[in-house]
Amino acid sequence: MSETIVLGDVKLALVRKQVKHVHLTVHPPTGAVTLVAPKGTRTEVARAYAISRLGWIRRQQQQLAAQARETPRQFIERESHYVWGRRYLLSVGESSERPKVEISHRRLRLTVRPGSSITKRKEVMYEWQRAQLHAVVPALIAKWEARLGVRVSGYYLQRMKTRWGSCNPIKSNIRLNTELVKKPRDLLEYVVVHEMAHLLAPSHKDGFIALLEKHWPQWRESRLELNALPLSAEDWSDRKLK
Repeated sequence: MSETIVLGDVKLALVRKQVKHVHLTVHPPTGAVTLVAPKGTRTEVARAYAISRLGWIRRQQQQLAAQARETPRQFIERESHYVWGRRYLLSVGESSERPKVEISHRRLRLTVRPGSSITKRKEVMYEWQRAQLHAVVPALIAKWEARLGVRVSGYYLQRMKTRWGSCNPIKSNIRLNTELVKKPRDLLEYVVVHEMAHLLAPSHKDGFIALLEKHWPQWRESRLELNALPLSAEDWSDRKLK
């Protein structure tokens, strides 16, 4: 159960969980704010913390408000879709054969069974996008294992609400947002490097920044470009907090 904290024009959902530290998140695309605090945290303490971060919250909300958003995809003829940062026009065909997606110069062809719903078309496209990522991620991991001197036990692809990636240093695995298939390949590589660097430096403190400066010196530019690209139109407002 969450509690609402109101700070002028900013509303926060306060969630108490079995965590050690406070986590403050501004969620795309609407800018909703969640403050996750350890169990037993008093409301006035959480409120004071939120006030201290109010400037940061407003900046994040402003960035989200200014950021371009995709309109909801309908998976219909001549609709725009992005693959590796390039815009493609979709063509849709029907066949009794197995559904598939094919890519050519500036065209994506989606073939589905007759009468397939938008939901089914979306599923076919999503599985194809995952396949594109699986085709390139292992080589990127191998490349950066050698450069960073680390070992990744495995990687996972999933839809993620607020992150492009995450790392579990204890299990030595990383997770990547499937939306990365829509971004330029160098930005996917940046996220891979970023998450693998956490195997050496779990936090975002000086040691981590030094690693990025050494191995991906343009990391600030990559981060800005990644966060300036269009957001998915998916509405996360009704999703349960994790």
